[in-house]
Amino acid sequence: MKDIEELIRNSTKYYGAIFQKQFESKKNTVGYVILNDKPRVLKWYVSGLKTNMEIEYTTLKKGSSKLNIPTLFNKDTDNNVIVMSYIIGKNLCDILNDKDTSFKEKNRIVCMLAEWFVKFHKHYQTEDSFRIRGDSTLRNFILSEHVWGVDFEESRTGKPIEDIAGMCSSILSTDPMFTDEKFQLCKTFIESYKKSVKWTLDNINDEIAYALLEKIQWRPEEEETLRKYNIRIRERGL
Repeated sequence: MKDIEELIRNSTKYYGAIFQKQFESKKNTVGYVILNDKPRVLKWYVSGLKTNMEIEYTTLKKGSSKLNIPTLFNKDTDNNVIVMSYIIGKNLCDILNDKDTSFKEKNRIVCMLAEWFVKFHKHYQTEDSFRIRGDSTLRNFILSEHVWGVDFEESRTGKPIEDIAGMCSSILSTDPMFTDEKFQLCKTFIESYKKSVKWTLDNINDEIAYALLEKIQWRPEEEETLRKYNIRIRERGL
């Protein structure tokens, strides 16, 4: 994996940028820098994922003035980089999995998360289709005063239920996994979302079960557990 410091060294466009830290990313190189005295995020796409860059660029361009998503500043096609605002806050995965965070606070946060998805789906909705965020995991959300979404390179046309099920599978399968508390948080998240939209979430339990199976390709060491709860949710629901 490349690093952002390499980009800064080799491109005159980022001359004088001060490296702060690099973020974990499965596909691309993402880092926080000070650029022209401003906090910025540089997302450097591998050459084979230029389409992903265009997807994220288009999503941010259309939504950043209306939604809690990063502001887009520049698309550098020469280097396959987009420059975005830096969101100050704490990762939602860390908060919801922290034993010191009260259950009441966790419920409040998942309701805020549900409202974020409501606004996203409504904003990109057309007469005959939806755009979903894709890659709906807790790691792609930050909490400050509000919930912010980041990382939109997998955004695509789809059904809102795919995002909602994906997020439930993320809540359930992050450590500590499949606790009673996690199941209750998913129920709160779903009900909060459903109250604010006109469309339905038919067969949500089947969708969550399927989303758990999809995780096996990334987490083969947990296949047995993921399959166990796939069966449980399909048969008994949340």
